[in-house]
Amino acid sequence: MKAILQHPRTQAVLSWAQIWRKELAVFFLMLATLAGPFLLKPTQSTAPAHYDRRLVIISPHHDRIREEFGHAFARHWKATKGETIFIDWRVPGGTSEIAMLIKSEATAAFQNYWQSKLHQTWTPAVAQSCLNPKAAAEDAARKAYLASNIGTGIDVFFGGGAYDFEQQAKAGTLVAGDGEKTGLSGLAKKHPEWFSDAGIPEKLSGEPFRDPQFRWCGTCLSSSGMVFNRDVLRRIGIPTDPVAWDNLADPRYYGQIALSDPGKSGSVTKALEMLIQQQMQIAYDRLKAVPKSKLTPDQLEAQAVAEGWNEGLRLILRISANARYFTDFSTKIPLEVAKGDAAAGMCIDFYGRSAEEDVRKADGTSRVGFIAPLGGTSVSVDPIGLLRGAPEPELATAFIEFVLGDAGQKLWSYRVGEPGGPKEHALRRLPVRHDFYTPDNIARMSDGHEAPFEKAQAFTYHPARTAAAFNAIRFIVRIICVDSHNELHAAWKTIIDHGMPERAIQVLEDLTRVKYEAATGNIAKILAARDKVQETRLARELGDAFRNQYIKAGRMARNGE
Repeated sequence: MKAILQHPRTQAVLSWAQIWRKELAVFFLMLATLAGPFLLKPTQSTAPAHYDRRLVIISPHHDRIREEFGHAFARHWKATKGETIFIDWRVPGGTSEIAMLIKSEATAAFQNYWQSKLHQTWTPAVAQSCLNPKAAAEDAARKAYLASNIGTGIDVFFGGGAYDFEQQAKAGTLVAGDGEKTGLSGLAKKHPEWFSDAGIPEKLSGEPFRDPQFRWCGTCLSSSGMVFNRDVLRRIGIPTDPVAWDNLADPRYYGQIALSDPGKSGSVTKALEMLIQQQMQIAYDRLKAVPKSKLTPDQLEAQAVAEGWNEGLRLILRISANARYFTDFSTKIPLEVAKGDAAAGMCIDFYGRSAEEDVRKADGTSRVGFIAPLGGTSVSVDPIGLLRGAPEPELATAFIEFVLGDAGQKLWSYRVGEPGGPKEHALRRLPVRHDFYTPDNIARMSDGHEAPFEKAQAFTYHPARTAAAFNAIRFIVRIICVDSHNELHAAWKTIIDHGMPERAIQVLEDLTRVKYEAATGNIAKILAARDKVQETRLARELGDAFRNQYIKAGRMARNGE
């Protein structure tokens, strides 16, 4: 070894390495960077080495749901058809990101069809009208798109909220199928009992459970609620678990609430809509109870809606003022609460239940809890639908059938280890098919005691009150709570520290600029026009006004004005 080191050639190499040591260090760092992904690649890829067919699914669902359903359906297909399939999951983000991606891909595909197949000139007007459900019936581009089988390269849209699926159905990106073998229309012919009041009702307590034209259908049930950490609550001086939305507006929760940006998540916007709807119903019941009221039924409804809207936004403002942050990912909220980085947060039921289970002790107790406020949230669905121009319509239909069938309903709801249940993770979702709630199935469910079809009666969703304002809610909360959070958070802290002076609170909570008439009028009109210039201008004007308002409120509290 000594002779090798003393050899002239070895000495020359060592001398060269000494001179170029910095350059060599950079080279090896670059080599490590390039090789890292290959060295760290999992031993098992999500794609099989060989597959016969590929199913492309776009979804906001988290990895546990994707893994359980992907593996289960692949096993089912192999056992029944003898084919190996690759489920290609596309997860661009939440439902808002998925909607933008589908629109972009569908528009690009139609542009190619319009120009190369129909030999027509592509114009901004054509781009605006092809996916626009409000386009004139005789609009050539709109008619051509609906008559085509133009696809995005994606087979199935799986997961999200009913509102998002309704928008895709209206745009024409979701289709019913051929009525015989493909799509939900084909499944309705094959399994008519599923699509009935005894199976999946069209509506329940005002919430849509499936599209009457079979372009989408709920697969499981969801409700919004609060996930909380009992240890943190006791530490900050709150002795009881939260039971209602307004509990989160308590100043003692300052800096201890975890929230998600409604601009990135349809489920979060849905939760905020439910909070507002509850306040509208409270206002309605209060006004109706006034003896000898001179209000007509229409006047009573209009006043209750306006008052409830204002009170709902006021609660959202206070809860947002208590928030530590607004995350882009709603899945982060239960994780932060479970770790103790936040006392409570708003989330979908199965996120909260899963967090509770993950930290449950051997004696059955858990520092994490979840509650869906009774009368404060509706029971809604998590849908699925076939996309226009799906590359594998038959395979896509088989997947939809699997999800809606007994096999899929067991995966959603059964405990790990139960026959037909999930292999690794309890998904803690409730089945959408009413007929699935048999005594035997309920006994095997993680949350069979929830009785969602009965609890749904405690809350009636009134689409006429807020459905037209859904996008306005998303926009307004982003402007007055998310984008202005630093100013809101600081002003609320000053108000709390100075004894909650009433005049400062009134300034902080002045919602005149975003009252119900404005939200359903000018704001909704600008958002519906999809004119980004107008929308940006409105956002800037409202944002500046509310930031200044919060700064003023904080100054008033500080100066005792």
